Formats: sequence, structure tokens, C-alpha cells
Amino acid sequence: MRNFINRTRMTVLLTAFLAVSSLFCAAAPAANDTTATSATAANATPQTSDSIGDTSDSANEATDTGMQPEDDGGLHQVLKTKFIEGNASFMSLVAIALVLGLAFCIERIIYLSLSEINAKRFMESLGEKIEKGDIEGAKTMCRDTRGPVASICYQGIARVDTPIEDIERSVAAYGSVQAANMERGCSWITLFIAMAPSLGFLGTVIGMVMAFEQIQTAGDINPSIVAAGMKVALITTIFGIIVALILQLFYNYILSKIDHITAQMEESAITLLDALLKYKSNKTAQNEKD
Repeated sequence: MRNFINRTRMTVLLTAFLAVSSLFCAAAPAANDTTATSATAANATPQTSDSIGDTSDSANEATDTGMQPEDDGGLHQVLKTKFIEGNASFMSLVAIALVLGLAFCIERIIYLSLSEINAKRFMESLGEKIEKGDIEGAKTMCRDTRGPVASICYQGIARVDTPIEDIERSVAAYGSVQAANMERGCSWITLFIAMAPSLGFLGTVIGMVMAFEQIQTAGDINPSIVAAGMKVALITTIFGIIVALILQLFYNYILSKIDHITAQMEESAITLLDALLKYKSNKTAQNEKD
């Protein structure tokens, strides 16, 4: 199971980096096309009044014939456009935080999903084996069952010949180890949740600085100059907050699964201790009769 999780984690991370790389490759040509279009428009010769009139007539004819402008290309095109407008150097950091955060979230969800079992049915079958005195069969059942519930039960059954206090301490200690394994990687998710809006706010500050530098260079407060820097600031902030919200939803789902499995572990540990105590009592009574 551990090897499967490691392979899954590497696959998810590789896919994430490929997605970010493809986004950069798509953004660079689009930015160059935008620059070239702006330069062409700036170098174009001014139109005469006759050509303006002809253009207006052509536009009216197009409207009359029902011609409509082409679509923007859907959500993907809109996101790519906003990515370019928000300054790719800062938007890329937000995108990387999203991709890496989702990679850790998916890895944790897969691990926790594989760790979940029907604990009630498992403990009923295990209790029947312990009651019949089939300790080896109970150990085999625990070894063949995945998840932390079966692992802590195996640790308790393996020490069946020791006092019940030692069994209880062993189950509690190994339960703490299993809980730590379930929470492994969650600290990275919280890091990316905190980083995403911080990177967005960093872009906001940089955008404000850019706007004031352009005002200083122009020597005049022009709304178009201020709007360019403010647009970068607002777009990076919006994307940073959206990334943090997405990762927070996945993180809360992961925490709910960890709480559910932890509750199963605690309930199963109590059931196991009761079954072992009953088994040891019956064994002691049998020895006294003999």
C-alpha cells in the first residue's frame, strides 16, 4: 500500500508540473501576439473621413445581415487571458501553489480512502475468533486487512500473553503512530493555503508600485496608466483567494476523514481490549479447573 501511495504521489506531482508548463507555453505566444497587435495598431496610418464612413457602412451591413462576433473560446480561454493580464511572473506562483496543494490533497484522500474499512463488521469477526481461542487466525485476519484499525488490533493480539495494562499501552502508542501517518502531508496543504493569498497580496503591492512608477514617468495622473497597475493587483488577489478557498475545502474534507478513522480506531481499541480481557479471564478459569 505504501508503494502504491508513493507511485500515486509522484504521478500526481508530475502531472501537475506538466500542466503548469503547458500553461506557460500557451501564455507566452498569446502575450507576444497581444504585443504585436498593439504595435501594429499604433503604427497604422490614420483613416480619412471617407474610409471611416465606408467602415461604418460595412459594420452596419454586417449587423443587418446578422453577423455576430466570434466567441471568446470558453472558460479555458478566459482563464488564460486573465492569467496573462495578471502578470505571469506572479500568477505562475499562485498556479504552482494550487497545483502542488491539490497534489498533496489527492494523495491524502487516496491514502485515507484505502485506510477505511467496515470496522464494525471487522471487529465482530475478530471478536468471534478471539472468543473461540483462535489467536493465530485473528492475527492472520489483521495482517490481511488494510488500514490502521487492523494494525492496532494486531499489535494488541500479538501481546495477548502480557498483562492487560501492557496491551492497553501498546494499542494506545501504536494508535498515536497511525494517527501521525494519517496526518502526514497535511502541514504542506496548510502551507499552500496560507501562501496562495499571500502571493496574491504580493502581486497587489507590486501592481500598486507599478502604477505609481508609471504615473511618475508620465508626470501626470492618467486613468489609463493607473488602471493598468490596478488590474494586475486585483487579478492576482482574486486568484490567490480562489486558490486558498479551493484548497481549504479539500483540507476540511481530509480532516473529516481523519476524524472518522480516528473514531473507528478508538472504538475498535475498546472492543479489542474487552475481547482480550474476556479471553484471558476464560483462559485463567480454565487453567484453574485443570
